[in-house]
Amino acid sequence: MLVSETIKYIEEGKLDATLNDIYHETVKERERYIALLKKFIEQYSDLDVEIYSAPGRSEIGGNHTDHQHGKVLAGAINLDMICVVSFQDEPTVELISEGFNIKPVDISDLAVHEDEKGTSEAIIRGIAASFVNRGKKVSGFKGVMTSSVLGGSGLSSSAAFESLVGSIFSYGLNDGSVDAVEIAKIGQYAENIYFGKPCGLMDQTACSVGGFVYIDFANEPIVKPVDFDMTITGYSLCIVDTKGSHADLTPEYAAIPSEMKEIARYFGKEYLNDINPDDFYKSLKELRKLGNDRSVVRAYHFINENTRVVKQVEALEAKDFNRFLTLVKESGNSSYKYLQNVYAVSDARKQELSLSLALAEHILEDKGVARVHGGGFAGTIQAYVKNEDVPEFKKAMNDLFGEGSVYTLCIRKQGGICVLK
Repeated sequence: MLVSETIKYIEEGKLDATLNDIYHETVKERERYIALLKKFIEQYSDLDVEIYSAPGRSEIGGNHTDHQHGKVLAGAINLDMICVVSFQDEPTVELISEGFNIKPVDISDLAVHEDEKGTSEAIIRGIAASFVNRGKKVSGFKGVMTSSVLGGSGLSSSAAFESLVGSIFSYGLNDGSVDAVEIAKIGQYAENIYFGKPCGLMDQTACSVGGFVYIDFANEPIVKPVDFDMTITGYSLCIVDTKGSHADLTPEYAAIPSEMKEIARYFGKEYLNDINPDDFYKSLKELRKLGNDRSVVRAYHFINENTRVVKQVEALEAKDFNRFLTLVKESGNSSYKYLQNVYAVSDARKQELSLSLALAEHILEDKGVARVHGGGFAGTIQAYVKNEDVPEFKKAMNDLFGEGSVYTLCIRKQGGICVLK
C-alpha cells in the first residue's frame, strides 16, 4: 500500500487487533505508527511501503552463563524498533533513524570496512553479506525507523536492530525463508565480523524468536520457546534504570569470563559448562591454591545458575509462577554474593544497583522480587511487581533515580516480524 493508504488503514482501526496482540494496547501505538508513516512521506514521498518490527529483550535467567556455553532464559519485550520500508531497485540501503546519523550503505559492496566498524552501517552491510552467502536475495530500500528500546538500557537495542534488518530482508525479499534462529546467527555474525564486537547469541535469539525462550549454548545452540503467558499472573515486569555509568567498567566485565575460564582450565576444559560439578566440589581445596577465591565462587555461581535456568523453565511450563519467583530471588542472591556483579570493587562507593535492590526489597517485601539485570555493575535491575503495586514502586524509584527510571514491560510473543505488507 501507498503510505497515504496505510495511514488511512491504521486511522480506521484496521490494524488495532494486531497492535493489541503485539503491545497489549492500541491508541499510543497507533499514533506512533502514523507519526512514522508521516515522517516517511516528509523524507521521501508517497511510495508503496511495508512495516517491520523487532523487540528488545530482557534476560530472565542465566546471569553470565552464556559466555561459558551454559543455559539462559530470556524474553522479548513490548519495547521495539519499527521501520517503514520501501524496497528499491538500487542496491543502496538508506535508513533514517531518530537520534542516529546512519549513512547510506551500498550493499553491492559486501566487504568488511575497517573504518566502518562500530557503526550501524557495518551491521547493515554484515547482515546483507550473510544473506548473500546463504544464497538469499537482498536489495536496497528506503526506510524510516523509530525505537522505544533506549540505548544503554540493558534491553539490547543493538540486537533489536539486527533482528529488524534481518526480518526486513527475510520477510520482505525471501518469503520468510530465513527463520528467526538463523536471523539471530546472522545478527551475531554481523556484530562479530563487521561491527567488530565479540558477543554471544542470547540477545539476538531473544529479540528474533520472541516470547520466553530457553537457549542451551553447549555445542550447537538449542533454542526452545517456552509457552507461558505472563499477563495471567497479575504481575508486571519492571526494569529500573539507576543511571549508573558503564564508563571504565570494561575490566570488571572482562574479569568474569576470564576468572570462570581460569577454573575451567584447571580441569583441562575451555568453558565451565564442560566440567563435572562433582569434580568442582571435590577440588575446592586445590582450587584455592590458584590464589583467587573470587574465581572459585564465580564458578560456583555458574554451576548453580545453570541448573536454576532449567528449573525456571520447568516452573513456567508447569504454570507455577510462585516457584518461578522463588528461583528469580535465588538467582539475584547468587549474583550478588557469588558472581559479585552488583557493584564494582574498583569504586565501591558507587552502588546504585545495591541501593535500588534495597529499596525494591523494602517496597515489595513478600509481594514481589528483584535482581540485578544483565551484565551488572551499573545500569539496571529487574523486578516482578504485582500490578496494583506498580504505581507505588514507580514513584519510589523515580523519586530516587529520576523521572522515567522505570520501564513497565510485558513479554511480547512475537520476535522480528512484518507487521503490515
